[in-house]
Amino acid sequence: MTRIILIGYMGAGKTTIGRHLAEALHLDFFDLDWYVENRFQKKIPDIFAERGEAGFREVERRMLHEVAEFENIVLSCGGGTPCFFDNIDYMNSVADVVYLRATPAVLQAHLAMGKSVRPLIQGKSPDELHDFIVQSLQQRSPFYEKARHTIDIDVIHTKEQIAAYVRQIASLTQSTH
Repeated sequence: MTRIILIGYMGAGKTTIGRHLAEALHLDFFDLDWYVENRFQKKIPDIFAERGEAGFREVERRMLHEVAEFENIVLSCGGGTPCFFDNIDYMNSVADVVYLRATPAVLQAHLAMGKSVRPLIQGKSPDELHDFIVQSLQQRSPFYEKARHTIDIDVIHTKEQIAAYVRQIASLTQSTH
């Protein structure tokens, strides 16, 4: 039975790498945000708007506990997931947790390339975005660093880079089983 959970800041590549990792290891892939949206039939920003951040984080925690009980999965979590309640300790107790660590510059580059709308960064200038990422990482890093494994991520331009990260994560997590 294999469970791998990917954590890290938004734009680190959790969903992209997670999807490829699951395929390479013949596991099912879940993205926690997508799982929440499917279960509630609402987009994350709408849940945030209706329930506030505290209400959303409670929903997220319940859904984390639900999906993390599935077997043979790769799960990518939202950037804030490990930072609330006892989520990071719970994740470590049920799965191999891998922190995809990236510098603010790499995160900013990935977010600029990304197509999805991210409410927390919408409308920020490049300088404001950089400052926001630096400040957020300072707050979140103590939680992220509790992960069993850490992989340093650079700007992902090619499928070869994704494949290299997949091999690195697979070898780290296979050695713990």
